[in-house]
Amino acid sequence: MGYEKPAWLEALYREKFFVGCCYHENAKKNEKNVCCLDCCTSICPHCLPSHRFHRLLQVRRYVYHDVLRLEDLQKLIDCSNVQAYTINSAKVVFIKKRPQNRQFKGSGNYCISCDRSLQEPFIHCSLGCKVDFVMKHYKDLSPFLKTCNSLQLGPDFMIPQDMIGDDEMTRSSSTIVDCDEPMSSYSGSSGSENMSTMTCTTQNIVRKRRSGWSVCARLMTNSNKVSDEDIATSMSRRKGIPHRSPMC
Repeated sequence: MGYEKPAWLEALYREKFFVGCCYHENAKKNEKNVCCLDCCTSICPHCLPSHRFHRLLQVRRYVYHDVLRLEDLQKLIDCSNVQAYTINSAKVVFIKKRPQNRQFKGSGNYCISCDRSLQEPFIHCSLGCKVDFVMKHYKDLSPFLKTCNSLQLGPDFMIPQDMIGDDEMTRSSSTIVDCDEPMSSYSGSSGSENMSTMTCTTQNIVRKRRSGWSVCARLMTNSNKVSDEDIATSMSRRKGIPHRSPMC
């Protein structure tokens, strides 16, 4: 059965990357730029929690084509004689072949599968070209495959901002309750009533100026008797009226 390509390799050819994820169509940064080798499907960053124990391969974009980092790909398959390119200080390899029609061939070095010009001593311009060459001449891809039981995303993988800091945001927002009326759960003292009223008022201010989250939370933590005017002043400080310099 050596003539068959592994399922993850077929998925790299078949799946579409850098398109919106249908499961997270309303989320930001929902482009599918990861290939799950165990599920043989393309996923977006928001899908990662469901695949956190699977082998994951990040797909990158270079000159409008899908590429893989050479360091990652070499853990799965022999990449010798495939020309790599450098982007962001990392060597990458094109996934699919990129045919280049040439009416007249010169004496340079070319890909033996699609005639794309290459540097010496490479003979394949992409992973697809090498796989097709091996399957055509050797009929068996297994000698070139490597055993890889674990493959995780690199440290440079960008996680969407709304997926990180959820606990921190929860802690910050726990002191500011979204409500339209004073809270009834705080009772027993006038200070508590002031606290509930101030909380609701502060929420309205925060809706207008989200940059004041830390200031508002700090004021509420330090004292329960901070007035609405103090918080409003700290959230938005207007400059005084400019004065002209005296005429000479």
